[in-house]
Amino acid sequence: MNYLLGLDVSTTATKAVLVDTRGCIAASAVTEYTFQSPQPQWAEQDPALYWNGAVESIRLVLNKGNIKAKDIAAVGLTGQMHGLTLLDKKGEVVRPCILWNDQRTSEQCAEIERTIGANRLLELTGNPALTGFTAPKILWVRQHEAEAYRRIAKILLPKDYVRYRLTGECFSDVSDASGTLLLNVRKRRWCDELLQAMNIPCQWLPEVTESTDISANISLEAARVTGLVAGTPVVGGASDQAAQAIGSGIVREGLVSATLGTSGVVFAACNEYRPEPAGRLHTFCHAVPGMWHWMGVMLSAGGSLRWFRDVLGQPEVGIANQAGRDAYELLIEAATQVPPGCEGLFFLPYLTGERTPHSDPNARGAFIGLTVRHSKAHLIRAILEGVAYGLLDSFELMRSLDLVVEQVHISGGGARSPLWRQILADVFNAEVIMLNVTEGAAYGAALLAGVGVGVYVSVQAACQALLYTAYRTQPGAATEMYAASYPLYRNLYPALKPTFESLTTMVNKRHYDA
Repeated sequence: MNYLLGLDVSTTATKAVLVDTRGCIAASAVTEYTFQSPQPQWAEQDPALYWNGAVESIRLVLNKGNIKAKDIAAVGLTGQMHGLTLLDKKGEVVRPCILWNDQRTSEQCAEIERTIGANRLLELTGNPALTGFTAPKILWVRQHEAEAYRRIAKILLPKDYVRYRLTGECFSDVSDASGTLLLNVRKRRWCDELLQAMNIPCQWLPEVTESTDISANISLEAARVTGLVAGTPVVGGASDQAAQAIGSGIVREGLVSATLGTSGVVFAACNEYRPEPAGRLHTFCHAVPGMWHWMGVMLSAGGSLRWFRDVLGQPEVGIANQAGRDAYELLIEAATQVPPGCEGLFFLPYLTGERTPHSDPNARGAFIGLTVRHSKAHLIRAILEGVAYGLLDSFELMRSLDLVVEQVHISGGGARSPLWRQILADVFNAEVIMLNVTEGAAYGAALLAGVGVGVYVSVQAACQALLYTAYRTQPGAATEMYAASYPLYRNLYPALKPTFESLTTMVNKRHYDA
């Protein structure tokens, strides 16, 4: 039996998943790592982490599955979007990768919109200039790190750096390239107009393919290091969110997904290129050939709960380690004892700025409404509810565009929690469905690999044959309370925005003065 290997190069780990041709997961393995924040609102990683994580995860998954590498029909790649990975003429990394959640490029975003024109930029790319995107990072390096800029020979996204190490070839795919702000998203190719306006050489960019196209093959050197077989096909793959959507069955208009990973994403498939008029939703190429998608992104969803675990949840971590349990389970168990609405406590999940709907790198996280009545359990539930409200912001934008939402599919680590699923169903006022597959983006990458080598005739056919509903959660008694509370949540950001801006100015001044 042939197997498909999906690799997911995320912000916190590289995951490898082996999927058999019936869609069953034979084995999975994860290699974790961290990122650095050398200055406030900065986020960087050494790309060596991606490659080392891929090598270790591939070897682990082959061993765990007791599968011979010759039985792997193809490799699919996915990973975090927007990350700026720079290579020199020798293929060596120029500087640490600037990540999707880095917020240093506000001035460069303004420069791009002045140069291109906000309306023209939206027409070409489906998006405004945002700090997380790749193009403003390139301009930042040019303006602040001249020596590094002079060394640039190739610009890659994180998953495409792993492809380069696996194959020796530089390729990307249309879904991931959509997040660079350099792709003509309607035409699904690099945009000469944008490259010329920003003075970025076209030869720095990799060739782009559709997500199901075979891009390259495993090299002899990579085979020696990973244990894979030289010549194994590697398909174009997809951005993490597009691949996650494939693994969640979001392959036709009317289906919407909500992903609770480090970031939170609401994703809806579109049959045609039609960007949101004000650019408040991302409009990107889908991993399904000939389709596009809308996407709303909040930067700290599961990341908010992880922050709480790491900073305030160490007692639960210790207890969980002793009992052989997951610390997140203990934290969420405590939250079940708190009534919906947390007795007037709100949480703004803007720990690393925000993208949808506010597009504000200066936004900050906050608990609002604290009293002596509130306990640690209240704080935990407020985080779960605050993330749900933040995701609802994107749903409301999509509904304003007359999107008819037939189903909401949820995935990601947070989706494993029955409490969080119920909160989402109540806040969305919609049935929430969790599918049989929970490996998400890596699984979607494996399915794309299967389409690329002819195991499945199309992405839609693969999803129809392999995915089914495992859990259904209906809106409950708290729906009306959340509907009444949501406007209060929506009022918090406008009220605090001037304070966020003042805090950022104050912190930056103190940092640079020091």
